[in-house]
Formats: sequence, C-alpha cells, structure tokens
Amino acid sequence: MPLTVAVQMDPLDAINIAGDSTFALMLSAQARGHRLFHYAAEDLNYRDRRVWAKAHPVTVQRVEGDHFRFGDPVSLDLGEQADVVLMRQDPPFDLGYITATHLLDRIAERTLVVNDPASVRNAPEKVFVLDYPQFMPPTLVTRSLDEARAFLAEHKEVVIKPLHGNGGKAIFKVGSDGANLSALIEVFNTAWREPHMIQAFLPSVAEGDKRIVLVDGEVAGAINRIPGAGEIRSNLAVGGSAAKTELTAREQEICDVLGPELKKRGLLFVGIDVIGGEWLTEINVTSPTGIVAIDKFNGSDTGAVIWQAIERRVAAMAG
Repeated sequence: MPLTVAVQMDPLDAINIAGDSTFALMLSAQARGHRLFHYAAEDLNYRDRRVWAKAHPVTVQRVEGDHFRFGDPVSLDLGEQADVVLMRQDPPFDLGYITATHLLDRIAERTLVVNDPASVRNAPEKVFVLDYPQFMPPTLVTRSLDEARAFLAEHKEVVIKPLHGNGGKAIFKVGSDGANLSALIEVFNTAWREPHMIQAFLPSVAEGDKRIVLVDGEVAGAINRIPGAGEIRSNLAVGGSAAKTELTAREQEICDVLGPELKKRGLLFVGIDVIGGEWLTEINVTSPTGIVAIDKFNGSDTGAVIWQAIERRVAAMAG
C-alpha cells in the first residue's frame, strides 16, 4: 500500500546525492510508490495536540544539480496525514534536535517515526554505547584536566572527542608526552558545557573503522572505512575511503547483543562503528549513513530492506 512519507532533513540542494543515505532512502521510497514530502526540523509546529509542518511534496531523481522537484508547500498534519516520518536531519544533537524529538513524540502512537524519537533522545551515539562496556576500548568521560592526565599516563596514547560530535569533527590524538592535552581540554571546556570523551588510542584504526548497518536489529551490511594519509579519522566525510568487508566473529557477537535492544527501542536504522574488528566506539541512531557504499560493494539494496521493515511496522500499527 502506498504510504505518505514526511522526510525531516536538511536542505536538499546541499546534499551529495552520490553518497547521501537519506536521498537513497527517498529514491527507494519513490520506487515503491510512496508519496514524499520534505520539511526542516525548524518547520515543526504544535497546537491543540496537533503537530504539523510546512512541507513540500517532492520527487527525486539521480541527476546531479537537478535531483529534486518541489511542489507547492502544504500544511501537513504529521499525526493525521502522514504514515511515516523519517527523522533524518544531521546533528549537532543540540536543543533544537532534542525539541524536535519531543514534538514528534506527540504523534508516535499514530505515525511511525524512524527512528523512534524518544529512543533517539535517550540514546545519543557516544552515550548509548556506554551501556556496552564489554565491547568498548578503555573510555573516560570528563571535563577534568587532572582526570585526563591520569588516563593518558595509564594508556600512553589517547583520542579526545566531543561527546555529541559527528562526522569525524574535532577528534584529536594526544601522544604519551601529553603535548597540547591541557590546551585541548581548555578549548573543549570553552566550546562545550557537557563532558568530553577520551579513549585509549587504538593503532588498529589504521586497518579501518567498520560501519555496520543494522535494520530492525538485523545486520544489513557493512563497509570498512580506511583513514586517509596522515589521518586517524576514517569518516568518509573527512577523506576516508571505503572498502568491501565481512564481519569478524567478535563483530557478529556485538551485533547479536545489540540487535534485540535496538529492535525493542524502535531504532530501526542504526549504524555502529567497530575498530580493529573488536572495539565498539559508536552506536549511530540520529541520522546513520553508509548504505550507498554498502550497496555499491555488495550489490545489495539496503534501502529496500529498510522500507520493507518500515512497511511491516506501519502494517502492525494499523492492525
């Protein structure tokens, strides 16, 4: 049955259609006969138990520079006129993002929101992962320079990154001499009020940082992201390159443990990051990416797998 799908995302004219996962999902939805609308998170409104947005009907095509066409904007009641809301705007995971989850909570019993807004709010990428310390590298969450120095003395080399960062931004390696650690903590404490994440440096990152996509708790595919020359960051957005890969036994174990919990929380499309075949570093639930590269290497259709899962959930809600 054709669905009405509202896509909450960033401006369409700024995306890279060659690798953007949201665009791939939109193409897949359109191919399945679903009707698409586009709006931004700041377009959400609430009044008298209704949540609506000024949204544009949209069609998409894989033509660079001419990849979307908007119809005339409408006031779309997300609780009454939409079957699915894809919450796909990119972080930062700030108060604007959090407020959008609170508003979408109001319709989640009537309209399927992917991913579930309460679960997204309660499971930010570098915080949710703390529930699985058995799979994580040694990790410290702090604003304290003294604690950071003690952690560095124990582990010799560390990586410091914002607790709510994304896309490989503001990730720094600090060597055993501690050069720049105090300056970095000072800068981080000025830039962010929340604590920061410090982890033991994993030399195996040179072999890649694997992105594994889970759909409704099941593995849908994976790619290995290799850091560029002179880099420790493997994110494709900062120059990493993708390579075909298979899961290690340890990675499959991680997925087997995470999968049921993701499914229970309504986290239907999730990307986890694993370094060196064994170290879980992030559970990406806000706007996970990677399906275009996965499909390129594997000849798969992850978008169709995601829509099949969405369609099953919509039918269950109706039923």
